[in-house]
Amino acid sequence: MKHVIALDVGGTGMKAALVAEDGTLLHEARRATGRKRGPDAVVESILEFASELRDLGAQRYGGSARAAGVAVPGIVDAENGIAVYAANLGWRDVPMRALLSERLGGIPVALGHDVRTGGLAEGRIGAGRGADRFLFVPLGTGIAGAIGIAGRIEAGAHGYAGEIGHIVVRPGGPACGCGQYGCLETLASASAVTRAWAAASGDPDADAADCAKAVESGDPRAQEVWLAAVGALADGLVTALTLLDPRTLIIGGGLAEAGETLFTPLRTAVEERVTFQRLPEIVPAALGDTAGCLGAGLLAWDLLATEVPA
Repeated sequence: MKHVIALDVGGTGMKAALVAEDGTLLHEARRATGRKRGPDAVVESILEFASELRDLGAQRYGGSARAAGVAVPGIVDAENGIAVYAANLGWRDVPMRALLSERLGGIPVALGHDVRTGGLAEGRIGAGRGADRFLFVPLGTGIAGAIGIAGRIEAGAHGYAGEIGHIVVRPGGPACGCGQYGCLETLASASAVTRAWAAASGDPDADAADCAKAVESGDPRAQEVWLAAVGALADGLVTALTLLDPRTLIIGGGLAEAGETLFTPLRTAVEERVTFQRLPEIVPAALGDTAGCLGAGLLAWDLLATEVPA
């Protein structure tokens, strides 16, 4: 059976799959990145994982993988196949495409940014299926975005398109790692809600999921924290939809797991803020944490489709 190797590399763990031409996940596996051992060890773990998948695919499906796709966090030069920088993994200028291709016997390899790769999958086969324009926004440790246009993801001139988390929504607000103050991700990410609820509840171990449960039980402190985050998120999203005019707005990540506890007030808050703008459909992501792997598989199949036969 024809298949490709797909890898989704995160800050602490890796997800991998063998993906058929129709997008079916033929095999899935997970592994720690081992980032405490340093960036070189992380890269070697990725290469070993990919090599094991190649061997498994050959044994199980009667032939080697046709290509591989890998999604990584941080700054990515997809055109040249270089993982430029990832703070969580400590690497700089890793020639990921060349290293993987060499380890996998010379097969073609596609490299992508993790959020944009997940957005590609959500747009083609997930919650944005059929939408010609969409914006995918996962709310996790930080906040990023993937801009979908006619079945592809717009990376921008320098690969930085979609960084909605660094829209300043509260000037003079909390310091952000990017150097600004009051960025969206300092106020509306899962980690921001965790910090705010831990402080408000007096429980240092409380997190965003606990806050959502407390909201559902009617805790006024939790509702104050939650609505502050939702308000900041709505402000950032309205800025984004003013610029991009998406038909569908897909919200994923940890906060989206709260379901209608998030989506009901968020839809209301966005609707209250729009004036002339057309309100997009606001929907939860459909693929969960498999989006990155599925997207990496799509990148690999896309690469094969664009290759000119020898």
